[in-house]
Amino acid sequence: MNRKPYPSDVTDDEWAFVASYLTLMREDAPQREYDLREVFNGVRWIVRTASPWRLMPHDLPPWTVVYQQSQRWIAAGVFEEIVHDLRVLLRLAKGHSEQPSAAIFDGRTIQSTPESGERAGYDGHKHKKGSKIHMAVDTLGNLLTLHVTPANEQERAQVQQLAEKVQVITNHSVEVAFVDQGYTGDQPEQDAKDAGIRLIVVKLPKAKKGFVLLPRRWVVERS
Repeated sequence: MNRKPYPSDVTDDEWAFVASYLTLMREDAPQREYDLREVFNGVRWIVRTASPWRLMPHDLPPWTVVYQQSQRWIAAGVFEEIVHDLRVLLRLAKGHSEQPSAAIFDGRTIQSTPESGERAGYDGHKHKKGSKIHMAVDTLGNLLTLHVTPANEQERAQVQQLAEKVQVITNHSVEVAFVDQGYTGDQPEQDAKDAGIRLIVVKLPKAKKGFVLLPRRWVVERS
C-alpha cells in the first residue's frame, strides 16, 4: 500500500475474513483496474466518516469506482452474508448455539439530513424529525435484521416484519422476543405469535433518573 493508512482501513485479519465474500470476479479479471482491498477501504472510509462520495481522498480509488462496486456488493447481498456468518462465529465463540432462541426488538430515531429529508417523519415521543431504524438483535447484541421507516411510524406496527425476517434468518429458532412498552397491544402480540414468537414486554420503573439497568433479558436463552 503506497499511502499512509487511515483508521478506517481493513486489518489483515478482517480482510482474511471478508475477502471471499467480496470477490465477485477473478483477481486477474481484465475489468479490474483497482485493488479490491483498496476499494473496500474506500467504502469503509465513507461509512466511518459519513462524508459525501465526491470527498473521497485522492489516494483511495476514485469515488465513482468505489460507489459502483459498493452497489454491486449491496445487490449481491454480500454484506448481509458477512453479518449473518460473523454472528454465528461470535455466538459459537461465546459457547452458544449457532442460532438464537431469543431476540430483542427495538427502534431508534435518527435526525434527518438534507438527503433524507423527503422520507423524514416527526417522532412526537423523542421530539425529533428524521428516520427510525427498527432492528432485531440476539441477546448478545448481534444484529439479526433491520429496516428503516419515517420517524412517525410506531414500533408496534413493525413487529410482523421484524418477526418474519428473524425467523427466516434463524431458521425459525427464535421463540421469544423482548421489547419495551412501545410494543404493547393485542396486534403486535398477535403478529409475533403468527411468526411463532412470544412477545415479552420489559417495563421500566415508573420513576427513573439517568441510567437504569433493566432485568437481565438474556438468561432465558438456551446455549
